[in-house]
Amino acid sequence: MKVKIAESAGFCFGVDRAVNIVKELISRGESVSTLGPIIHNKQVVDELEKDGVTVVNEPNEAQSGRTLVIRSHGVGADVYSLLESKGVKYVDATCPFVAKIHKIVREQSEKGAAVIIAGDKDHPEVVGIMGFCITEPYTVKTAEELEKLVSDNPELMDKSVCLVAQTTFDTEEWKKILKISKKLCTNSIFFGTICNATSQRQIDAYELARSSDVMIVIGGRHSSNTNKLYSICSRSCERTHLIETAAELEHIYFREDDNIGITAGASTPASIIKEVLDRMSEKSGEVMENAAEQNFEEMLEESLKSVNTNDKVFGVVERIEPNAVYVSLEGRKQTGYVPVDELSSDPAAKPEDIVKVGDKLELLIMRTNDQEGTIMCSKKRVDATKGWDVFENALENNEILTGVVTEVVKGGVIVVSNAIRVFVPASQATASRRDPIDALLQTEVEFRLLEIDKRRRRAVGSIRSVLKERADAAKEAFWSSVEVGKKYTGVVKSLTSYGAFVDIGGVDGMVHISELSWSRIKHPSEVVNVGDTVEVYVKGIDTEKGNISLGYKKDEDNPWNKFTAAYKVGDVVDVTIDGLSTFGAFAVIVPGVKGLIHISQIANHRVEKPQDELKVGETVKVKITEINNESKRVSLSIRAVLNDEAADDAAVEE
Repeated sequence: MKVKIAESAGFCFGVDRAVNIVKELISRGESVSTLGPIIHNKQVVDELEKDGVTVVNEPNEAQSGRTLVIRSHGVGADVYSLLESKGVKYVDATCPFVAKIHKIVREQSEKGAAVIIAGDKDHPEVVGIMGFCITEPYTVKTAEELEKLVSDNPELMDKSVCLVAQTTFDTEEWKKILKISKKLCTNSIFFGTICNATSQRQIDAYELARSSDVMIVIGGRHSSNTNKLYSICSRSCERTHLIETAAELEHIYFREDDNIGITAGASTPASIIKEVLDRMSEKSGEVMENAAEQNFEEMLEESLKSVNTNDKVFGVVERIEPNAVYVSLEGRKQTGYVPVDELSSDPAAKPEDIVKVGDKLELLIMRTNDQEGTIMCSKKRVDATKGWDVFENALENNEILTGVVTEVVKGGVIVVSNAIRVFVPASQATASRRDPIDALLQTEVEFRLLEIDKRRRRAVGSIRSVLKERADAAKEAFWSSVEVGKKYTGVVKSLTSYGAFVDIGGVDGMVHISELSWSRIKHPSEVVNVGDTVEVYVKGIDTEKGNISLGYKKDEDNPWNKFTAAYKVGDVVDVTIDGLSTFGAFAVIVPGVKGLIHISQIANHRVEKPQDELKVGETVKVKITEINNESKRVSLSIRAVLNDEAADDAAVEE
């Protein structure tokens, strides 16, 4: 027998993070409950139960004095509201990839989009996603179900539709769903929300199953991603088995010449995988064959060589996986690995974006496992140690630093800079308190440090300080160069009933409502919206009050200019009656230009009231009899047209 394990198997980032959060709380002496099993793995749940961790199924069951952990699957928005209203102390271990889906469906449904979720509607992750939808969400498991959904709800064919997938959804089925949705839903938006680790795990499992006689899938039977792995492997390998523990191997028949593949779900801990591998090694004899000729006692002694925690060590990257980076440590026989959460201070960072195979890393030893012969290391802590030196110098010299906003938290945002997490209060995060801090997520920002406490690893910064300095400099530059008639490209900042305020480079100018359009409008929103980029020019300057009046209308768009360029006195045109009065009728010649048909010019006979001859909305033929450029008035005559026609008819008769 030959045994091969899939390259990506076992704990994913989100699950590993959730379990570690629970263990960290336990280590601090806290009493912990989880909202539902922390992961779909009975063995892990049983192990945590021995440490006093209890499971509650509903938020109302949360007990005072215990910290409630929201598992990686996440929960709906209403659960957070309920916990906060009841004053329940909780820690949110929702996987960042799941939280990203929550943000997507909330934003899209707020815009009125119909949300379609590819996944199991009863799965906790999908239930949580649905709990962030403003509009009524739909769920489908297959492309066929999507076809039926659209058939039963034909309005989806033209409606704005947002499609997302459960993070552990089958990638092949997702491709089929996208293909169908592109045909049926013309206004659909797709978001690739299947976790990269899940996608890679499924690909690796499928490839391994194709070359295996027997496929072993390790994981909880209630685990969605484990069951999907089982389904994927079963397509290529008939002898596919799902097991939870190594003991179940005793019920599986193996032949001597079998090629055996092994993979594991995202909620399967390394200890169970190792136990299965050890049992399979006993069956296949592979370990004994690979033991080489080296004295076993010497190998064991060397591999369990004492290593002090917090020692620094250099390692070369050998392998990159979604949940960890594996390194060859200089002078060590043990396997070194860096968990994702010890690789970078950014929880959403991907390992492959941070390091590459062959990179030499300076690491800090965090923990050794003599039993498994592994060393857990940290890159981010070494980087942070260097970062504190940078921070101390920056604080002393009031220097500007750069970083990326990785999280929006209660009361502010987290900026990662020099591998250190910096808290920026909401009051210091934007130029104005009116500006939303959510827009900062995953953007690069400049900031200054307000305070640091290296011992407590605490840093507080201000983005607003830098923005204000930049704004002051921009204002100074603006006022030194501004002049009437100068053109600017600006951004609409706000609208009022009387005009639009436009940022033209650190200074806001106002475009009066009368300057927005050549035609009469009731509100500026009929022409521009907040966030629009517009071309404006300076009409007036009040340096004492700091006010700038702006123009937006362009001469080339002036309806009067367009009219005079196209028409002259004597032209006969079709016009639309727009209004009636006692002395005549007003008619639209071109949009924005009207002419008067005097009551005496409505017909070639006496007219008592214009209403007797004309109706609003009626189209009539008139002759332009006068154009007054100074007063911008136009005189029109139906009578002149009638007289011309009568004259023509008389000429024909003669």
